[in-house]
Amino acid sequence: MPFALLLLGLAVFAQGTSEFMLSGLVPDIARDLGVSVPAAGALTSAFAAGMVVGAPLVAGLARRWSRRGALLAFLVVFLAIHVVGALTGSFEVLLATRVVGALANAGFLAVALVAAVDMVPADAKGRATSTLLGGVTLACVAGVPAGAVLGGLWGWRAAFWAVALVSLPALVAVAWSVPGGTAEGAPPALRGELRSLRSPRLVVTLLLGALVNGATFCTFTYLAPLVTEVTGLGSAWVPGVLALFGAGSFVGVTAAGRIADRSPVPVLAGGGVAVCVGWCLLAIGAGHPVLVLLLVLTQGALSFGVGSTLIAQVLYAAPGAPTLAGGFATAAFNVGAALGPWAGGAAIGAGFGYRSPVWVSAGLVALAGVVAGTVWRHRERLVGQEARGSYAKTRYDS
Repeated sequence: MPFALLLLGLAVFAQGTSEFMLSGLVPDIARDLGVSVPAAGALTSAFAAGMVVGAPLVAGLARRWSRRGALLAFLVVFLAIHVVGALTGSFEVLLATRVVGALANAGFLAVALVAAVDMVPADAKGRATSTLLGGVTLACVAGVPAGAVLGGLWGWRAAFWAVALVSLPALVAVAWSVPGGTAEGAPPALRGELRSLRSPRLVVTLLLGALVNGATFCTFTYLAPLVTEVTGLGSAWVPGVLALFGAGSFVGVTAAGRIADRSPVPVLAGGGVAVCVGWCLLAIGAGHPVLVLLLVLTQGALSFGVGSTLIAQVLYAAPGAPTLAGGFATAAFNVGAALGPWAGGAAIGAGFGYRSPVWVSAGLVALAGVVAGTVWRHRERLVGQEARGSYAKTRYDS
């Protein structure tokens, strides 16, 4: 993989830490700002919602920008908004900073995904995607637990300051490593890119990505109260459990990146079944510490392995949208990141306890399996529809 791609992963690490670090800080934020745990969990949903809206929108606006200039601008906004978040004493202001920070993160990741696949051969999009998303998994391994430790020692605001500081070397890395120009040649017409995004294969892949990643973030967001209130482990265990999930996710992304380009169907089919079974086992056995620790590791690997493969398949399914594909892949990823915590918080708020988000995760993956199975049974008809759409597009363009 090109060295510049690894440096882009450093910036993604800082942003991934911000997106997911609240998993270890939700209880502290709730106490400090006088809100409920589900309300504090909504900060994660707000960030994800900002990325859902921002990814395709900002990707469209930045189509003709210098990639280095766009990435640097997004990083500066991201850094500044975390300083504001660290200083505020208002939950409403903190919520607003999460949305604005998400817009900047969305723009960065959308441009970075397109830049990453342009750095590698056409048949290596899975490896490029997994390398970039390795920054997200490293955030789970190191950044999120470190944020939990900082929050435990000096309060949750220290974690926000840490993200701002980590973003500084990321700024230098992007300025040094990313070419200053735009992609070779003029980008295709925006109308043509949007039209190509209507293909049935792409729409289904986006939906599956949203459901699988929703399951992941549903449990991950409420992992801290699950471990302390149900499993019975002390709060000192929370950073280690989060790191364990992150270690598993790094293994899963790395392994999937090596085989997803050649054999995506076995990864998605076998991995999807295993993910669903794993969430069920975690919900049932949440009171047993050893089982919880084992399942947190394996579920991190399986969830991110399947999720990153789906993101890569979005890029493969959208050859006619080279500048917008990254934005829509980012949006699908974060539809799940918004849906999951919201659904988990709703289950907790309804009085079903801290096991309930895990059951919600199992249900979301099961739904993804039903969708995939239905599409597979009707695949010949869908392929025919896509072929007719491609023919109509060719006639229109000519």
